[in-house]
Amino acid sequence: MKIYTQAVHFSADQKLLDFIDKKLNKLDQFYDRIVDARVVLKLENTGQIKDKVVEISLNIPGTVLHVKEISKTFEASVDSAIDSLKKQLVKYKLRKRSNN
Repeated sequence: MKIYTQAVHFSADQKLLDFIDKKLNKLDQFYDRIVDARVVLKLENTGQIKDKVVEISLNIPGTVLHVKEISKTFEASVDSAIDSLKKQLVKYKLRKRSNN
């Protein structure tokens, strides 16, 4: 799977990028036909605390799965986004199996 990461209005450090790659590559065990993943990292300024926004789009044959998570750290946002994507992949796989 190819992973495209974009950081909006800041530059992400290599440690964060490696963390995202490691987490996304684990999704292959739920569905092995993932074409690519597009990750957008943003800082959202709400009041005094800057929230970290992670948007992930998974390209799979026939559809695109999308998730957006907001948290205090990018790592927490990525973790919850990956959990949501796991659920979506399992549902998609079950639907696809029941249609065939």
